[in-house]
Amino acid sequence: MDWITGIQRAVDYVEEHILEPIDYEEVARQAYSSGFHFQRVFSVLCGFTLGSYIRMRRLSMAGKELASSDSRVIDVAFKYGYETPESFSRAFARFHGVAPSQAKQGGVALKSFSPISVKLILVGGNMINYRIETKEAFQLVCKKMQAEGRMELTPERISDFWTTCNADGTITELCRYIPEDNIFKNFIVGVTFGRDATNPEYPYAIGAHYDGTPIAESDLTIEEIPAHTYVVFPCTGRMPEAFIKLYQQIFSEFFPVSEYQPCGGADFEAYPSTDVSDPAYTCEIWIAVEKKPVNR
Repeated sequence: MDWITGIQRAVDYVEEHILEPIDYEEVARQAYSSGFHFQRVFSVLCGFTLGSYIRMRRLSMAGKELASSDSRVIDVAFKYGYETPESFSRAFARFHGVAPSQAKQGGVALKSFSPISVKLILVGGNMINYRIETKEAFQLVCKKMQAEGRMELTPERISDFWTTCNADGTITELCRYIPEDNIFKNFIVGVTFGRDATNPEYPYAIGAHYDGTPIAESDLTIEEIPAHTYVVFPCTGRMPEAFIKLYQQIFSEFFPVSEYQPCGGADFEAYPSTDVSDPAYTCEIWIAVEKKPVNR
């Protein structure tokens, strides 16, 4: 399944269950993806997070209902997933610019946020450099980021995790275990575990190719990474702007016309240093792929 089809299936699932508690993992399964990986790609392509999309759709619908029916504010608040009228009123005012009571009275401007419709449009004309790497199974030494319950994994949380790991010495510790002949050229990697991850509460980690030396640090773990084929994309420019632009091109331009598609395996972002503000900064994006099925 390509990402265009997968994202539309996921959006359709959200719309069908918009008045229910939405399981992000189930949304991702509609796109044949892990929850965290889907959230990242959705955010890159759409410009807002999955959680923001759900909130804006519900508040848009709530505004329409208050303006066009006799529904009470408290009933509308509960209907669209808010635990108290107060929390609903605050969110409603931030989105619409007016209070729910004003919407009921009429004569005020409200905002409408329509459902996403994913379409393949004419894009391209851009050069995208890539290479194909086929790797046998290997081990990764890493520190995992825990995502408890239904926590949405935003770019800010990932950035904070990197900042913490750099400040507390984790990055230095990981570098001690990199073998001489390593896959990622001495780079430290951010890893997004795929849909087959054994524990979805740890969907992201910072790590390095592991040399087999006994681990001294109790907060580091060893992960078995299965054999995969990867499409590797070099990325040059100041982060995160260059990074976001390349991700958009990968999923909107490269994969729709490629013989490959993401397979839901572990993906990597390989970084040579923390100097991400350098306009000449170079890193790599590794995406686990498989050949698209041949249509007969």
